[in-house]
Amino acid sequence: MDITLGGIVNINKPKGLTSHTVVSRVRRILGIKRVGHTGTLDPDAEGVLPVCVGKATKLSDYVMGKEKIYRAALHLGITTDTQDMSGEIISKTTPNISKEEFKQVVNSFVGEIKQIPPMYSAIKVGGKKLYELARQGVEVERKERSVTIYAIDIEEFDGEIATINVHCSKGTYIRTLCHDIGEKLGCGGAMGKLIRIKNGRFEISESVTLEEFEKNPEKYIVPADEILSEYPRFVLDEEQERKVLNGMTIPVSLDDGFYRLYSSSGKFLCLSEMVDKTYLKMRISFY
Repeated sequence: MDITLGGIVNINKPKGLTSHTVVSRVRRILGIKRVGHTGTLDPDAEGVLPVCVGKATKLSDYVMGKEKIYRAALHLGITTDTQDMSGEIISKTTPNISKEEFKQVVNSFVGEIKQIPPMYSAIKVGGKKLYELARQGVEVERKERSVTIYAIDIEEFDGEIATINVHCSKGTYIRTLCHDIGEKLGCGGAMGKLIRIKNGRFEISESVTLEEFEKNPEKYIVPADEILSEYPRFVLDEEQERKVLNGMTIPVSLDDGFYRLYSSSGKFLCLSEMVDKTYLKMRISFY
């Protein structure tokens, strides 16, 4: 395949590496500059990290807009300044929580909820990332955000540590969810191990390690048009193809929505959107 045309590789990020480091490794392996990840994972987190290469870097918004599933360890009776077990301990108690009480409180977070982003996050305020300010001992006011928790499944619970699977929307902070659950229980809580097991169409069962990717990179790059396979395929005639290649709209009659446009020879050209059921307008080009 022509790597410069682009695709996405589903990397299983190991604990201890930053998402930026993973991108740098992929960039070095492929020998191209145009590489970017979709959705940062903290250095201590692991799991699914879709990495866009070539022209598929334009697809990051389409991938990031998808739902995600995480598996997290929730340590009860502990609060920290980072809301996870890597931070400085603020308080520590012995929890006295029954499994039924824990289940009721956890279920109360299912649905649309409000979260205040943690100080140790990559959100920018005044041009500076919050975690940079936090490391300087500066705390600033953060606005509440609405996120959606579709489901929380309790895998294990021993009274002190619980393992939960969280199916959530983009922008959800699992650390904050763990903290808020602990706060509602009255004993405090902090996140331990975190694994992202699904990000949109990308699942951990189909992910590859950096070592596997380096051995045979082209094998693991999913082409851009396959990433967009949920959208219908539309094959252009010669006149329509000429218009597309010149950035023009195409008058056709189709249902509104996105379409993958191909040349008559089968080459993927672009993702276009049907407007008012009267014409196709190019949104992302791949030629």
